[in-house]
Amino acid sequence: MGRLSGKTALITGGASGIGRATALMMAREGARLAIADRNGEGVARLASEIGDAAFPIEMDVTVIGQWTEALASVEKQLGALQILVHSAGVGGIGTIEDTAPEEWRRVHAVNLDAVFYGTQVALPLMRRHPPGSIVILSSISGIVAARNLAAYNSSKAAVRHLSKSIALHCARQGYGIRCNSVHPTFIDTPMVEGMFASLGGPDAARAKLGRQIPLGRIGDPDDVAHAIIYLASDESKLMTGAEIVLDGGLSAM
Repeated sequence: MGRLSGKTALITGGASGIGRATALMMAREGARLAIADRNGEGVARLASEIGDAAFPIEMDVTVIGQWTEALASVEKQLGALQILVHSAGVGGIGTIEDTAPEEWRRVHAVNLDAVFYGTQVALPLMRRHPPGSIVILSSISGIVAARNLAAYNSSKAAVRHLSKSIALHCARQGYGIRCNSVHPTFIDTPMVEGMFASLGGPDAARAKLGRQIPLGRIGDPDDVAHAIIYLASDESKLMTGAEIVLDGGLSAM
């Protein structure tokens, strides 16, 4: 049997990158899935690729009303929800002086506010069908700061501590729901690909970014998906309010 057999999951940001890799891996491990993304065509293609175990949801994670609709669809289609993966995220480059207020709000709306909205809406369904696991994609940038990532650092550090607050609340209430965060370094996803042109092209960019990491390379989406599978499974049943750091040794320097 798969490591997630009998479990149901909702993954945001599922059309590409880490979300897509996680959806494919969860399906192979036996989960039934709702895959959500603002890119409706992308999640529809992925759900079709997976087959009967998955269905797509087109949604904007920054709109709380769309979370309510999404959870209603999950309950109708899957009957329960045991796993919630907050994988949707955006980048943002800028110092405290040159980050525009609208950019600050955009980054926090996706990376932080959406996690608050989604978890709050999902908990009533999740607590009816324990055990449950909430996995939040933060970043090594939520632990190690950079001068030109003011909004991104802030949003990812905030969501790290929000994860701990959720974990402690669920434990106190006896819900049987755990919550943990994952903190990757550069991962070869569309978000990082957006930096390639300014770094001399894909090969040069991967090499340059890799030189900042002790292991000498950037990560693959599957590197992160494996960690998410562990946190989603009962193998991690004693782990809550914690984080998995996948930074190739960067934070050890």
